[in-house]
Amino acid sequence: MTAPLRIAVLASGRGSNLQALLDAARAGRFAADWVGVFSDRPGARASERARAAGIPAWSQSPVEYPDRAAFDTALFAAIERVQPQLIVLAGYMRILSDEHVRRWRGRMINIHPSLLPRHPGLRTHARALAAGDAEHGATVHFVTEELDGGPPIARAVVPVQDGDTPEALARRVLAREHPLLVASVAEFAAGRLALDDAGVLHDGALLASPLQLGDDDRLHRAA
Repeated sequence: MTAPLRIAVLASGRGSNLQALLDAARAGRFAADWVGVFSDRPGARASERARAAGIPAWSQSPVEYPDRAAFDTALFAAIERVQPQLIVLAGYMRILSDEHVRRWRGRMINIHPSLLPRHPGLRTHARALAAGDAEHGATVHFVTEELDGGPPIARAVVPVQDGDTPEALARRVLAREHPLLVASVAEFAAGRLALDDAGVLHDGALLASPLQLGDDDRLHRAA
């Protein structure tokens, strides 16, 4: 039996992706040892969800520190103390310092609401509509120093519909974000994902394109 994966989660907001992960682990999708939830926003719903689940929650405001580097040093010192095997950025809204990203290379993943490399950064749903995209969605990727530019692991594709608004599109994307992140963490927990200098490895083989979330909420190799 695979040992539980030691997972730390970083979140800034309501924590819906965190809750999806907690629910999936409870249902047996993967074995997890939740070592901590970390937030840059005291009072964030994500921290409340963590405490309700009995998970240690670290929550401090960046304004209490002289600069970004000082805040990140404190944040990652707290993370180091719990020794996670995987850090999941689940709606964490701050850019991380390069030195810490390099330190955790291959052990830190992020979920982003667009089909990267299209629309990195913010306001992705409005930008997809303004660009006339036929498809939108979400991507799980390894975190690197480039904002939303790390090697993509998996995607969930959501068709853009006539008359879509950013809000309507965001709701449909979020509904696929949850199973996408769950499936990606499950693959990682099973030892099937890794990162090397050539790119993302799945079962030891280099992925030519990201895994795709199917209608069964499982990840599949692109056809």
